[in-house]
Amino acid sequence: MRAERELAIAIVGATGAVGSEVLRTLEERQFPVGEVRLFASARSAGEFLEWRSGEARVEDLESAAFADVDVAFFCAGGAVSAEYAPRAVDAGAVVIDKSSHFRMHPDVPLVVPEVNSCDLAERHLGIVASPNCTTIPIVVALKPIVDAVGIERVVASSYQAVSGGGKRGIEALSRETVDLLNMRAPGGDEREAVFPRRIAFNCIPQVDAFLEDGSTREEAKVIAETRRVLHLESLPIAVTCVHVPTFYGHAVALTVELAQPLDAADARQLLREAPGVILCDLEGDMQYPTAADVGGTDAVYVGRVRNDPSHPHGLQLWVAADNVRKGAALNAVQIAEILAREI
Repeated sequence: MRAERELAIAIVGATGAVGSEVLRTLEERQFPVGEVRLFASARSAGEFLEWRSGEARVEDLESAAFADVDVAFFCAGGAVSAEYAPRAVDAGAVVIDKSSHFRMHPDVPLVVPEVNSCDLAERHLGIVASPNCTTIPIVVALKPIVDAVGIERVVASSYQAVSGGGKRGIEALSRETVDLLNMRAPGGDEREAVFPRRIAFNCIPQVDAFLEDGSTREEAKVIAETRRVLHLESLPIAVTCVHVPTFYGHAVALTVELAQPLDAADARQLLREAPGVILCDLEGDMQYPTAADVGGTDAVYVGRVRNDPSHPHGLQLWVAADNVRKGAALNAVQIAEILAREI
């Protein structure tokens, strides 16, 4: 990636799992950073994070000034984005927001570069949203199939790592696992619980709060965002999101009803050539991807591609990706790389 000049970068939520990964990704991909400014809560202000051959100091977000910042990555919660992202835009920065706050705003493009980078050409009022970490691998895997034959319905079941809950999620699984292996009841203050049930050696069919219809906010996000990114606003989608006791890597089982017939062998060829996808084949070194395989990697891995025996135009896939990397930090940096050509 090339830019005409080095850019001033800000990362809000820099000490969190996604913010710190954004910082690493910028360095690894040699993004043209001239100055980097790191923001977090007052509790983390004054800390230092590794940056290039030295360190960068974390500033208190409450006193943040975004003057002269070119690109601001927002990696904190929706409330933080709602309050501070407009301030950054008013100061002249382009905001790339990882929270859910702006994702369905009509003037804010929701972008996965391998799928709908063309949406960045639309008027974005200074803010670009990055989708949910479960949505991203789904749309990257479905895009070549949508383009080739169209899809009429999607059924998805996700298996989501605890890092989707940030550092607190990782700490919760670590703590509960140690307690159980030492024959102790899992400890911790229930008021600070990250998950609604014990996560160690367990699966929880609830990600985020329940809605009135019995679905969860996470499931609603995946449905709405998948439709928007694929430009299929009325696509029927059914989703069940499950937290599983793995640290990194979200996986999704997809059953897709196609608009036209597509043999599994042809689908595999489409996926083999798709940008951002690594196809895992039964005859390859990695027959299918697991959470342990995809941690720390950039691609969306697809395996177990097969025809659905219950439907004449059906296809089944298994998809996995690092939720903190491609599902969050990398996708945001890829968006920034496109925007940097115009800044």
